[in-house]
Amino acid sequence: MKKFSILLLTAATLLSMTLAGCGNENNAPAANQGEKKEKVKIRIAYWNKEDSVKTLLDLVKEKLPNIELEYQFIDNKQYQNIIETQLTAGAGPDIISTNPYTASRYAKLGYIKDISELADRYNDGGKNVYSVDGKLYALPGISWFEGMFYNKEIFEKLNLKVPTTFDEELALHETLKQNGIKPQAMGAKSWEPMMKSSMGLVMNDFLSKSENKDFDVQYGEGKTKLDGNWNTALEQWTELIKLGYLTEDMLGVDYDQALDEFATGKAAMWQSGPWAVEAIQTKNPNLKFDMFPFYGSEPGAGWLIGGPGVGFAANSKSKHQEEIMQVLDLISTPEGQQAFWSDNKGGSSYLKDVEFEMPEQFASVSETLKAGNVYAPWNNWGDASNVIEDYGKNFQYVLSGKMTIAEALQAIDKKTNELIQGKAQ
Repeated sequence: MKKFSILLLTAATLLSMTLAGCGNENNAPAANQGEKKEKVKIRIAYWNKEDSVKTLLDLVKEKLPNIELEYQFIDNKQYQNIIETQLTAGAGPDIISTNPYTASRYAKLGYIKDISELADRYNDGGKNVYSVDGKLYALPGISWFEGMFYNKEIFEKLNLKVPTTFDEELALHETLKQNGIKPQAMGAKSWEPMMKSSMGLVMNDFLSKSENKDFDVQYGEGKTKLDGNWNTALEQWTELIKLGYLTEDMLGVDYDQALDEFATGKAAMWQSGPWAVEAIQTKNPNLKFDMFPFYGSEPGAGWLIGGPGVGFAANSKSKHQEEIMQVLDLISTPEGQQAFWSDNKGGSSYLKDVEFEMPEQFASVSETLKAGNVYAPWNNWGDASNVIEDYGKNFQYVLSGKMTIAEALQAIDKKTNELIQGKAQ
């Protein structure tokens, strides 16, 4: 019995030691698991659909396994109000998509942080519009531009050539009209197409002149006005309305309807940008189209409305500053820019020494892009830049005959003055 007890004790001891050993072995990986960091979840908000950054999101997932980047789409109509409400409450997304105006505003309010440590990677043309007092507050995304898409088959059938002046553009409108083809589609239900179309001629005939190179900065400072300066160019632009190429019924047409008119061949031209290419090709894979820029009175390379696209800013109140900067750092690499561009083909990168091959749909704007003639006047209007919405709406009134050019410009100048005075108070 005693022998049995000893054996039992020995067995129990061995079992205990074995179990203890197993326990130590089990504890080791448990300790390692404790050291393994869990993914940090951060949120990025943007007004474009997730498809527009899908490749970039996939790259973040691949390169930064420590981060779970949640994408939040907010419709552009509500975006600024929603984001600003959240930021005012000390909350909001960790990475905030901005335009130059909101970036400047949020920087001054302390909502977004100084990210100048990444500034040297970018060209001045991109980072200047996202800088305040010499400090960078948002990464300049891929550039955007807008010109006039045209149906190559219709042009070839009627032996039409891409214009080199505004008068030539009017002439080809007339040829199309005389042949029973709608010259151009326009979704003027939105205030943007009229705003950009009219500014195209202004850029060629007024802003590109050396004596007016500082006009936009001075306008944003309240030192000059549109009325008395832009009138001549805009009165010429209204020939599009007077000759019946831009019509009042377009005020009831939205973006998608205008896109459909162009993609299905019902209209020969449509003003838009690279973001529309995929939608056009989806609707009509066989459509052959190209783009020409806005032209002025004299022949030249023409101008495209555009500039730095979305800016990516860091929420200064976020608890995940390290992870935010890891994502912004990845975007600020050639690989990050390539991923972003993959879903935004046609634009260009402001990251130094990064160039992309342009799709064939932009062959006719190659000289314009090479000349650097891509500009959005309101980007240099400072705190008054939001007046462009009033500008576009007033030009809707011009289209309907309820306002003259002078009345529209005077109303815009008044609103700009109010915005500037509001800043001063």
